[in-house]
Amino acid sequence: MSRISATFQQLQAQGKKALIPFITAGDPAPRHTVKLMRKLVEAGADIIELGVPFSDPMADGPTIQRASERALKHGVGLHDVLAMVAEFRSRNQTTPVVLMGYANPIEAMGQERFAAAAAQAGVDGVLTVDYPAEESAEWVAHLDKVGIDPIFLLSPTTPTQRIAQVAKLARGFIYYVSLKGVTGAANLDLSEVAAKIPQIRAAANLPVGVGFGIRDAEMAGNMARIADAVVIGSRIVQEVEQSTIKQLPQNIYHLVKGFREAIDRSH
Repeated sequence: MSRISATFQQLQAQGKKALIPFITAGDPAPRHTVKLMRKLVEAGADIIELGVPFSDPMADGPTIQRASERALKHGVGLHDVLAMVAEFRSRNQTTPVVLMGYANPIEAMGQERFAAAAAQAGVDGVLTVDYPAEESAEWVAHLDKVGIDPIFLLSPTTPTQRIAQVAKLARGFIYYVSLKGVTGAANLDLSEVAAKIPQIRAAANLPVGVGFGIRDAEMAGNMARIADAVVIGSRIVQEVEQSTIKQLPQNIYHLVKGFREAIDRSH
């Protein structure tokens, strides 16, 4: 059983929902990433989603785009991100880490080589925005071989047939994009999400995490009532952007702790 599946199983037994915070590796500078990952765990993160910096992050809104730009100015690439995961793993063997990014850096390294390197570093899941399910059989096979969960996105406009395709390939959990737009958008409709999640669960025997557009603790708590996991990205990255280096660890801790408490209060 993967670390991701074990985490969801444990949370279910406790009657809890997963908190999955996102940060971009290398933002605001490479030396801070592992410290922030550890601070996320301290604040109550169940799974960490770590963004791989990319020059054309098509699914991301301006906040996460700027985070990628800051990281890229420091020269942070895929090898550096894997090294960060390995450093995190040296002191934490239990918290799953999911890499979120785009196909180009993986293709440059080679899918099989990447899968082996990611497994060695301690990566548990990979969400690649532009690997569509229809073309991902080989990609999933490479990840399955090394025990990494391929995470796929579904959206409000995903047709039933495609949900079934994703259900066959997905492992760990399914990431439901809660709105029509990029990360950080503000047009989240809770009733639409509540209507879609049972359809996804009927097709896939996997937990459903919801992200994109969750801006505050109240919204996170409401989402936790209907989803198995709540993914918080742009709001945390915004805090990274606005905080001084001295304030950053505690600001991130208090922000994520607030999300954790709201999610736990929802049950």
